[in-house]
Parts: sequence; structure tokens; C-alpha cells
Amino acid sequence: MKRRANVFIVCSPCARVGVSTTARLLTDYHIFTNAQVVGFDTDPHEPNYAPLFPEVVRVLDVADIRGQIVLFDGLLAQDNAPKIVDVWHRSFPRFFETVQDIGFIEEAFQQGIEPILLYHADASKTSLEGALLLHELWPQLTMMLVHNEGASPLDPDQLEIFRHYPAQGKFVVSPLPGPVARVLSDPSLSLTDFLRAPPPEMSIVVRAALKSWIAPIFTQFQSFELRQQLESSAYLQ
Repeated sequence: MKRRANVFIVCSPCARVGVSTTARLLTDYHIFTNAQVVGFDTDPHEPNYAPLFPEVVRVLDVADIRGQIVLFDGLLAQDNAPKIVDVWHRSFPRFFETVQDIGFIEEAFQQGIEPILLYHADASKTSLEGALLLHELWPQLTMMLVHNEGASPLDPDQLEIFRHYPAQGKFVVSPLPGPVARVLSDPSLSLTDFLRAPPPEMSIVVRAALKSWIAPIFTQFQSFELRQQLESSAYLQ
């Protein structure tokens, strides 16, 4: 099945909500399903995303004109590869200011490229206000919420906050037990390689827990991809 030319903007104005984790999972999903993915890490000081995929992810500074050229020209490249941008929370304001100033969203649509916000939500006022502002600026954008339950745990009575976000759907990343989370934090661990051939020295318990954590996340990505394909099908127009 042919993929759309998507640009996934993985973002939040808040820290420690799992943005880099989602960028990692989405990149591994595309590599695992044999897509030629391209990634960008906007944290020039302590990048978390780029070291995991040194061959396909570039580190850049969106406050620098050279970084902006590399990023936005790269996102508009007509190579049919999915693009993933890990927007560091401190880069969030400058990133979207630049997006607005250069008319990136409008240009992307004109070139047949669909930007998709993977907006990481928590219970804070800052998070909701950021989502509402982006929707006000670009109501045509697809916004998918991401709730990382381990990074941003919410009480049951706080879950209703998601109803106030102008989103078309939600991805959920479940929490991991401590020992498994420590294994995941190893930058040398490739989730793609793990899924294809788990390291024999890895605990069978950790192996099973990690597989059961990844599977529903990849299923959510696949369901979203299939939904996109159905919505753009000529048979439904």
C-alpha cells in the first residue's frame, strides 16, 4: 500500500511528556514496515532522538537560519519519504513562529504533502492553550493527541481534559515497568532489530514485556495510516 507523503510534527510546549519517545516509536514503525523515513531533531544541546538513528536523523537549531533551511527544505523534499520532526519544548515557540512566517503549512499542502501534528497533551493550562492556538492558526491541520501515560500520568477524573482539545483522535503510549524502561533507555537498543531478532541475552520477561508494549502502539500507527488511505481512496470520492 502506497503511503502518503506525511510530515509528522511531534511536539508539545511542555517538558517531559514523551515527545522524543513518540518520535522514536514512529521512526521504528516506519523502518520496520520498510519505509525510507527522514527525521529531524530540534534539540541542538542534548538531542535524544537523533543518536538513536544517526543515519536518518539530523540535529539542527531552529533559531539559526541554516538550521531552518535544512529543516524546512528537507520537509518539502519530493522523495515520498515520511518526515518526522522532534520539536523540543524549548524550540516549540520558534518552530511554529517560523512555520507561520514562511507559510510552510500552505506550501506543504500545495505540494501534496500533509503535515500532521502529534501533540502531546497533559493536564496543564499551557498544553491546552498551545493546542488551541495551533488550531486557530491552522484549522485545516490534522491534530492527533498523544498521551504518554508513563511520562504524564493522569487521574481518572483528569482524563476529561482531552475533550477540550481540537483533535481528530488520540494515540496512547502505556507506561513501562522500571526494569523494562531502563532497557528501553539504552540508545544502542534498536526497536526494529529487537522486533526482528530479540537479543538472546535479554531476559525473557523483559522481552515479552517490551513486545507487548510496542505492539499496540504500532497497531495505532497502522490504523491511522489505513484510515488515511481510505479517506484518500478514489473509490470513496
